Amino acid sequence: MVRRDFIARKLRLIAEDLGRLAHFRDDSLETLTGDFLRMAAVERLLERIVMRAIDINEHLVGELSTGREERTTRLTYRDSFIRLAELSVYPAEFAERIARSAGLRNILVHDYNDVDRRIVHGSIRGCLEDYRRYVELVDGFVERRVGDA
Repeated sequence: MVRRDFIARKLRLIAEDLGRLAHFRDDSLETLTGDFLRMAAVERLLERIVMRAIDINEHLVGELSTGREERTTRLTYRDSFIRLAELSVYPAEFAERIARSAGLRNILVHDYNDVDRRIVHGSIRGCLEDYRRYVELVDGFVERRVGDA
């Protein structure tokens, strides 16, 4: 069963972090890289936003999958975004675009000492755009699904 309360809470937390991330939207690369705390805040916000979406993705995939899908291994984080398109949560073109954020999450988590700060800086605006849309699309899907139940 799709847990509307779980998803709503995660979507709210994503939206709150998007509001926080928006404070850094107009920072130059030099401003961001010149201030350790600003950079650390941006990195952590990006990581939290992506991980909360992955939590939602995994929940929806687990609840909506029929078991007949052709999967022999655990979904990667990237695949979890693609799978939601297959489950008609959102369009495939959007899935391809937002799935790239899983790679950013992996860089932030696993390569934190060697993160290319230009990638982090360049990810801010895309994250704001993509994840605002993600929140809208997932919330709309869940609303329609709960209404159908």
